[in-house]
Amino acid sequence: MVRFMYIFCLIVWGLNFIAVKIQGTPVSLELSLTYRLVITSFLFLVLVWFLRPKGRPTRKDIPFVMVFGICNFALSYLCLYYATILSTAAIVTLVFSLKVILTPIALRIFLKEKLHSRVLIGGTLGVLGVCILIYPTLENFQGFNDIKGIMIAFLGTLLTSVGDASSARNANRKVDPIYANAIGFTVGSILMGAIVLFQGQEFIIPRSVSYLSALLYLTLVASFAAWLFYLKLVEKIGGAQSGYMVALFPAIGGVASVFIGESDPSVYLFAGCLFSCIGAAIALGFGIRNLNVKLPFRI
Repeated sequence: MVRFMYIFCLIVWGLNFIAVKIQGTPVSLELSLTYRLVITSFLFLVLVWFLRPKGRPTRKDIPFVMVFGICNFALSYLCLYYATILSTAAIVTLVFSLKVILTPIALRIFLKEKLHSRVLIGGTLGVLGVCILIYPTLENFQGFNDIKGIMIAFLGTLLTSVGDASSARNANRKVDPIYANAIGFTVGSILMGAIVLFQGQEFIIPRSVSYLSALLYLTLVASFAAWLFYLKLVEKIGGAQSGYMVALFPAIGGVASVFIGESDPSVYLFAGCLFSCIGAAIALGFGIRNLNVKLPFRI
């Protein structure tokens, strides 16, 4: 069962941005994200009502839980959605894998946790992987879109790392992650809904199979079911080993991007994914035993 849950989370989250690409833009990305957050928040609120876990956040915890939700679920998702449309899912997956470097840096800045040298080494390889992947596109117009996509994806990943630091603070305060996700998704959905209303958009749900199937995948599978499996994995094998799957996201995203015809198979794609995977593995401390790694994980 552990292997099944691990492979399930690995594949589901590795294909996350592919689903965003398939969903497309029949409506604005802000509206699509609002739908995703509203449905997911409803599922977690039902889960809280059903399980009633211990570890309810106090008044002092609420602002940090809200920061977690706004950074991780609203603003970072929105950035990553735009980046995926501007560039390719493969590139965004590679950039997002840099969270294994940015999160420890955020933990160092906000929580004064120790920053290991392997994070810098892994980060260098990760950045090199992204550079290798985009190098062939720099001579054409699409290359400029890729650059914009990378910058927005990096901003989204940076926001995720700030949210991860807030999540780590909440975990240190014994706030149950089910409460944190329920509140976080709710706050994120309210913020995105307010943005949609401010833009004067009409709430329309596209009826195409591709849009609805991608929306259900991103909500029921990627944001809810996979997260519950991940919690179980952390309980069974620990957070450090569970987090190693991030190192394989670039490979899965790259293969899937080729499969849907978004990217062409090339040496650059292979080398970029390889360097990103190796860099993420080094940053996570893969192969180092008895290492206490506190890396909040969310996608």
